[in-house]
Amino acid sequence: MQALYQWHMTAYDLAEIESQFRADYNFEKVDLAFFQDIVHQVPANLVELQAAFVPHLDRDIAELDPIELSLLRLGSYELLKRIDIPYKVVINESVALAKKFGAADGHKFINGVLDCVARDVRTVEINAGKKR
Repeated sequence: MQALYQWHMTAYDLAEIESQFRADYNFEKVDLAFFQDIVHQVPANLVELQAAFVPHLDRDIAELDPIELSLLRLGSYELLKRIDIPYKVVINESVALAKKFGAADGHKFINGVLDCVARDVRTVEINAGKKR
């Protein structure tokens, strides 16, 4: 999320951001392939990702806090493109990041929007969970 936030705020080259994060942080316990996937593929799929969450916003996308926007992009990417990650995990992790980095009640907004995106794109998974 921090790398996506940096990209949004600075428009730096993605390879430069990745390199900076790898130099500045301990990556011993980081899934490097997953990190690279997120850093490069979220911007590459921006139009599709935003099309997934914009219909569920209660305000114009330009009015979103940069942290909320980064989290919605990240969460939507994982919901659409990383079906190996359960939708509940995607939402829970996004909410946890919003609590840590976002505004006071931003986590509620993130939860609501990503829940709607999940219902749109993970219908089979959600319905399978209801049948258990």
